[in-house]
Amino acid sequence: MAKAPTVKLTSGYDMPVVGLGTYAAKSEPGQFRQAVEWSIDLGYRHIDTASLYGNEEEVGQGIASKIKEGVVKREELFVTTKLWCDRHAEPQVLPSLKESLARLHLDYVDLYLVHWPISMNDKGEDAGIDYLETWKGMEGLVKRGLARSIGVSNFNEEQLDRLLNAANIKPVVNQIEISPTLTQHALVDFCKSRSVVPVAYTPLGLISVAWPEPTGKDIIKTDPKLGELADKYRKSRSQIALKYLLQRGIPVVPKSFTKSRIEENISIFDFDLTEEEIALVDSYNINHRCVPRKESVKFKYFPF
Repeated sequence: MAKAPTVKLTSGYDMPVVGLGTYAAKSEPGQFRQAVEWSIDLGYRHIDTASLYGNEEEVGQGIASKIKEGVVKREELFVTTKLWCDRHAEPQVLPSLKESLARLHLDYVDLYLVHWPISMNDKGEDAGIDYLETWKGMEGLVKRGLARSIGVSNFNEEQLDRLLNAANIKPVVNQIEISPTLTQHALVDFCKSRSVVPVAYTPLGLISVAWPEPTGKDIIKTDPKLGELADKYRKSRSQIALKYLLQRGIPVVPKSFTKSRIEENISIFDFDLTEEEIALVDSYNINHRCVPRKESVKFKYFPF
């Protein structure tokens, strides 16, 4: 079993640098529980979910089964979930986390994130709630012991700076889309400069078969140079991409529901890329967002 090293958060807690992402547009019954059980057996200690994903119940079942089997103790796990955009009013934050905890069958989460800086009403329209108000509710969760650490997701540099300047409890991470095809150097560097850990979701970008290539682009799925690099280390292209991010100091939460891929994604600690090889992977950047959330582009706090 490969276990990921950890990074120290400003809250004082340690977060494993590889986590299991669990978002799926389509799913089969039991899929999420099975993925969580496999991942824990394979050495994962960081599980990432969200209320939006609709899978917290199954994720919790998978965690509970492995604790019951004695494979892992609760305190050895790092569980992340997220506040959805329709619960951004300060009085809604606590009930939302309590609902997530009930579905997860947990007393606390290790990390609770504001999923997006935008807010919406029950019709999906812009609610215009300032994320600084939302953050006051988030801070109350730490004081109650329901979330050990709090952070954000999909915040841009300006939004994160504004939040950091106003917060009493600072966000420990900013979970954003980062990959070889969306390198995000400026935002990553800003996060690090403010002691906020940048965490990569969709970390494979256009390497992943889950995402189509932009029209007319020769993307790295078939690029021979990346293939040669993968062959050199006897790894897959995906493993090269994940290692590239880790060597940039960026934890990753790749998603998979295939046992062999779940194992592959954490089997990346027995090799290191050279500076030249990191530069090669970096050269595939085309600033392409796999998750552009275009339907919210006119919202007040839209980040892109």
